[in-house]
Amino acid sequence: MNPSELRDKVEEALRTVHDPEIPVNIYDLGLVYEIKVEEGSKVRVTMTLTAPACPAAGDIIFETQSKLESIEGVTDAYVLLTFDPPWNRDMMSEEAKLELGFL
Repeated sequence: MNPSELRDKVEEALRTVHDPEIPVNIYDLGLVYEIKVEEGSKVRVTMTLTAPACPAAGDIIFETQSKLESIEGVTDAYVLLTFDPPWNRDMMSEEAKLELGFL
């Protein structure tokens, strides 16, 4: 699988991870800052949470890691959590804003 196809699979997997308190996936919420597909089909995802004290943080990171590892062709997956820059509502997709009533 080429890097572009693998990246598409990663985005697809990230769209299946939800914050249990918000009915929108982490990708459309704008929590995913960067996706890197490196040589050897290694995947690195840099992401944040809606708040540093998110009670579901461990579950979200674990689910993200598990979904990445389950993608056929991925040889290694790593999730880096950051709070710089802090997340804000402007990072959401138009679909997420609509779903949550912000439009």
